[in-house]
Amino acid sequence: MIRTEGVTDVTEETFTAEVLESALPVLVEFTADWCGPCRQLVPVLREIAREEADRITIVQVDVDRESGIAVRYGVLATPTLMVFRAGEPVKSIVGARPKRKLLLELADVLTPAGR
Repeated sequence: MIRTEGVTDVTEETFTAEVLESALPVLVEFTADWCGPCRQLVPVLREIAREEADRITIVQVDVDRESGIAVRYGVLATPTLMVFRAGEPVKSIVGARPKRKLLLELADVLTPAGR
């Protein structure tokens, strides 16, 4: 599993608590060890996790180890970034992005700071 500082690994056992019951929106990265674009996202997600911790939580799901979660949400490619709010998927982004572009795409789902 690609480890990303500030990004929690989520499993079937922790998905409900970490993602579906989170007070903040949650960006779930569906990733795999063999995925080159996933590795490109590591520094991007690390920075966003650190800088936006009060507005969004970032977690990752290994699609090989946790295939049930990937199947449940129709993930067909890695990386797929899926945003959950109030337990429901509200946005899906497929492929790696530079930080600036990803933040623009997430602007409508970020919780206002201090909430």
